[in-house]
Amino acid sequence: MAASTFIIADDHPLFRGALRQAVTGIDGTQTIIEAGDFEAARKAAADHPEADLMLLDLAMPGVSGFSGLMALRAEFASLPLVIVSATDDAVTIRRALELGASGFISKSAGIDEIRSSIQSVLEGDIATPESYQGGQETDPDVADLINRLRTLTPQQSRVLGMLGEGLLNKQIAYELGVSEATIKAHVSAILLKLKVDSRTQAVIQLGKINMAMVA
Repeated sequence: MAASTFIIADDHPLFRGALRQAVTGIDGTQTIIEAGDFEAARKAAADHPEADLMLLDLAMPGVSGFSGLMALRAEFASLPLVIVSATDDAVTIRRALELGASGFISKSAGIDEIRSSIQSVLEGDIATPESYQGGQETDPDVADLINRLRTLTPQQSRVLGMLGEGLLNKQIAYELGVSEATIKAHVSAILLKLKVDSRTQAVIQLGKINMAMVA
C-alpha cells in the first residue's frame, strides 16, 4: 500500500491521540504531523505539500470559528480538510461543507467511524455523520454572506478571523509579520467584499456564520 501523510490539528493532546489511533489503522504506511494551534496547522500544511488530508478542529487557539477553515481552504486549495468538532448540528456541518470542507466528523464518533470517514475522503467522497440529512442554507442572507466570504484571499480570511478575536490592526500586523498599512489595506478590501462600512459590521457578519457553533 502507498504511504500517506496526515496532519492532525487539534489543541487537545488526548483527542489528537485518538485521531492518531484512527489514522494508524488505515492500510499502508502513515506519516502523521500534529499541530496544537492554527499557526502550527498552517505551517504543517505549508511544509508538507504532499499531505493527503488534514483533520481540523474548528475551535483552536489562533482562530475563530470558520475563519481557520476559510483561510486554509483558500491557501491550500488541493488539500482535503476534514472538520472534527464537538459542535455537530446540521447547520454547522452544512456551513463547514459550503465553506470548502471535504468532510465532517463529530468528536463523539467512535474510532471505526472516524477511520471510515477518513477513508471515504481519501477515496474522493464527502464524509458526514450518518444522522446528517444535507439540505441547502435556509437563510438567504447567510447564503449570500458565505458566497462573499469565499472571495476573500487567505490573508484576508486570517485578518477577518483576528478581527473577530478583537485584535487591533497593530496587533494583527505583529502577528502576521507585516506593516500596519498592509493590514489597513486588507481591512478595506474585506469591508468592500462583505459590503459593510466598518470593521465592527464585518465582525458581526462573521458572527452570523459562527452562530450555530455557540452552545
